[in-house]
Amino acid sequence: MHIKKANLSDLPILLPLAFLLFGGDKNTLEQELKKLLCSKNHIFFLLYVENKEIAFVSASLRFDYVEGSKTSPVGYLEAIFVKEEFRRKSYASSLLKACQLWALEQGALEFASDCESKNLDSIKFHQAMGFNITNHLVCFIKKLKI
Repeated sequence: MHIKKANLSDLPILLPLAFLLFGGDKNTLEQELKKLLCSKNHIFFLLYVENKEIAFVSASLRFDYVEGSKTSPVGYLEAIFVKEEFRRKSYASSLLKACQLWALEQGALEFASDCESKNLDSIKFHQAMGFNITNHLVCFIKKLKI
C-alpha cells in the first residue's frame, strides 16, 4: 500500500475514481477537481495497492462555522472512496489518517465530516474512526413564486 498526495498531474488518475463516487457530468467533475487540486485549503490523497490506484480521499480546511466545532480552521472530510473489491481492509482508515495529519499541519485542532442520515454504512465508518455525532439536521427548501 502506498499513499500519495495528489496534484494537478494526477487528474487523469483521480477523475475516474471520483466519477465512480459522484457520477454526473465528467466535464463538470473534471473542472471542479482541477479547481480543488489548485486550492491551498483542499487536499486529495490517492491510495495504491500493487501500483494500482484503488482509493482516494478529499479533505479541506473550513474557516466558517462547522457544526459542533469550537475552533477554526477545522479539517473536513469531504469525500472518501475505496473501490468495492478493496473495502474492509483498513484503506479508508489509512486515508483518513493522512488527512488528519495534513489538517494538524495546517493548524486545525478539530476534524469533522458529515453524511446523510440514511447512509448507515457511512455512519458506522465515522463512528469506527472515532467521530462523535454532534447533531441531527433536517434541511428544507421551497420554491419561491414571483
